[in-house]
Amino acid sequence: MFMGEYNHTIDPKGRLIIPAKFREALGDEFVVTKGLDGCLFVYANTEWNNFEEKLRTLPLTNKNARQFTRFFLAGAAACEVDKQGRILIPQVLREFAKLEKDVVLVGVASRIEIWSKEVWEESISTYDTDMDEVAENMENLGFSI
Repeated sequence: MFMGEYNHTIDPKGRLIIPAKFREALGDEFVVTKGLDGCLFVYANTEWNNFEEKLRTLPLTNKNARQFTRFFLAGAAACEVDKQGRILIPQVLREFAKLEKDVVLVGVASRIEIWSKEVWEESISTYDTDMDEVAENMENLGFSI
């Protein structure tokens, strides 16, 4: 399980250091793709295979299912860790997530999210005021604390 928050920088060539704790669980090669909320999702190969399998079960005749599948698969890239513990994030993914210099890597159970620091801080700025309502709505999804 991935957890924690790490601040790093992405260099002008698009290389980003993956924290050692994350690298241990990810292995030397994994998948990076467009994520929700303006970030990138990072999946270990086994988790990615599970996710792909779920996408394959979606009905081809449903327009939302086709768009959802395209969103995640069209931008997906296999990334390999170099000797310095870095990956090269493709330009299209850097542009999507507005990654320029300062980034935040966040462990979220089965995946890692890569955020522009600015977008991350904006995203979490409402957590304190919204979290009670969010927690209440989680019960509708069958989750309780």
